[in-house]
Amino acid sequence: MTSNSISNSRFSRLAEEHPDAVTAALCGILVILGSLALQLGWLGLAVLILPAAYVIGGYSSAREGLTTLVQERELDVDLLMIVAALGAAGLGLWRREYHLIVDGAVLILIFAVSGALEGYAMQRTERSIRSLMSLTADTARVVLYGDEREVAIDKLQIGDRILVKPGEIIPTDAIIVEGFSTLNQASITGESMPVEKTIGDEVYAGTINGFGALQLEVHKTPESSLIQRVIRLVQQAQTEAPPSQMFVEKFERGYARLIVVLGLLLAILPPFVLGWNWEDTIYRALIFLVVASPCALMASIMPALLSGIANGAKQGILFKSGAQLEIIGKVRAIAFDKTGTLTTGKAQVVQIVPATGYTETEVLQLAAALEVYSEHAIALAIVQAAQQQQLEFPTATDVQAKVGQGIIGKVNNQIIAIGKADFVAATAELTQISQQLQAAGKTVVWVAKGDNLLGIIAVADTLRPEAVATVKRLKRLGVEHIIMLTGDNQQTAEYIARELGIDEIYAELLPEDKVDVIKRLQKQYQTVAMVGDGINDAPALAQASAGIAMGISGSDVALETADIVLMADNLEKLAQAISLGRRAQKVVKQNIVFALSCIILLLAANFLGNITMPLGVIGHEGSTVIVTLSGLRLLRN
Repeated sequence: MTSNSISNSRFSRLAEEHPDAVTAALCGILVILGSLALQLGWLGLAVLILPAAYVIGGYSSAREGLTTLVQERELDVDLLMIVAALGAAGLGLWRREYHLIVDGAVLILIFAVSGALEGYAMQRTERSIRSLMSLTADTARVVLYGDEREVAIDKLQIGDRILVKPGEIIPTDAIIVEGFSTLNQASITGESMPVEKTIGDEVYAGTINGFGALQLEVHKTPESSLIQRVIRLVQQAQTEAPPSQMFVEKFERGYARLIVVLGLLLAILPPFVLGWNWEDTIYRALIFLVVASPCALMASIMPALLSGIANGAKQGILFKSGAQLEIIGKVRAIAFDKTGTLTTGKAQVVQIVPATGYTETEVLQLAAALEVYSEHAIALAIVQAAQQQQLEFPTATDVQAKVGQGIIGKVNNQIIAIGKADFVAATAELTQISQQLQAAGKTVVWVAKGDNLLGIIAVADTLRPEAVATVKRLKRLGVEHIIMLTGDNQQTAEYIARELGIDEIYAELLPEDKVDVIKRLQKQYQTVAMVGDGINDAPALAQASAGIAMGISGSDVALETADIVLMADNLEKLAQAISLGRRAQKVVKQNIVFALSCIILLLAANFLGNITMPLGVIGHEGSTVIVTLSGLRLLRN
């Protein structure tokens, strides 16, 4: 393949994936070339280039504006922009002030860039849905009269028996009828520890089977599975327009309608009311359309928000849309997922309590000698703790895992047992301490040698180092209410909340429950942020006014669904994001006031006859440049 064909292929793919961005880029290039042609005196070339910029950059806006006018009988800013741009071009040709043609092309370019940003937002929504869909299996292994056969998921019926082998994804929601295993349910509930499942327990599509083979019975149709409900919730939350967006759209149409009506009145009435001649009247009407164009007003917002986005990126805060930068500054309540967000999401040994006559080192060495043969999350935490202390643990033999109980083996011909209290025949010596540790949200593992209790090991999902400071800073910033949402049990949630100073907790939640909580909070606090990292958080992230995901530990779906990503998994960046959002709000408000003031002054000057078209364009574009430069202030930390 030649280099030319490769380049053409890349351009074709780019145009297909990002058509609005390509349109804006081509329009910008043509505007620059046309302007240079005019400056060099090549009028003929400029007359060829600039109309092409009008057509390429303005086609989409003209089509949308005309469609809205014909189908909905409404005027919008798209149509107003086209009228103003064509008016500037016509006036430029009429009075041979050809630079006005460039001014009209610049108006069109601004709206082409806006269309490209909207197109990107729509593509991001589609990618998040595709990421969710990738979590579901395409087929299931159905067992019928002792035979196994692969069946498409959508062909499953209630009552079908399906077989799931170790390490496989559960294909649909079902009930266990045979087998015992541990399931990684982090994708659904956010729980950091694998959950034991046995006969009669429900399992969810998208979760991962552990060590044991399971035979399941389908008790609901695949489209009713939990993961499918997650997909529908994300679709619903991302396609519903927020009130602020609907207000802006209504304002744009009202503004356009007002400007067009006033422009027509200004083009007709002055000769009869003020005695103006028709040439001056039409001239003033066209100036009115140019100076009343909302470009400065629109530039009051996007450059500031884009500068804030760039500033956030330098600090490790990724804003996926300018609207979210503005929204995060208005947040009154923040809901946190627990596992992987407020905590590290990884099991760690947090405490070792030896029985009388033994040391912590002995307990950990013997426990690690057996657990090195297991892949359970708790076992990995114990082995990791021993390795971090550079302990040399002895070799174990005859190691056997007892399903749902623990692990047993021999070290130096002595039987070592690790697991639940009844499994190791624990004495009452450490029972009270064990209960205290469990009350603090920790998982307790007992270790025994023969009939002698060696001690207990507490394993827990530890808090992120910056979590406490982050919660305090958020409260100092004026966040009214901080909430924790988790799929873990109530006891663990209460302990974590006390440690962090969180105002309210909701425990043992499924994804749809988290969405319900966010909706209730939005009724009370209006602007609510949600911080999460798992697939189970995706619907709540989509429902929240601002969805915030952890960049490193976050799942692909959470990252795609969220509006803001903390790239370094540093919760302290959340407070910085809120501060940046509030600065953005302040700058945008200042810019809007300035832009409206300029429009009013230019309109007044035009009405009094003290302004020419070049001065009107200078005033219009000058105010646009000023508010743009003002927005660039957000690039500074």
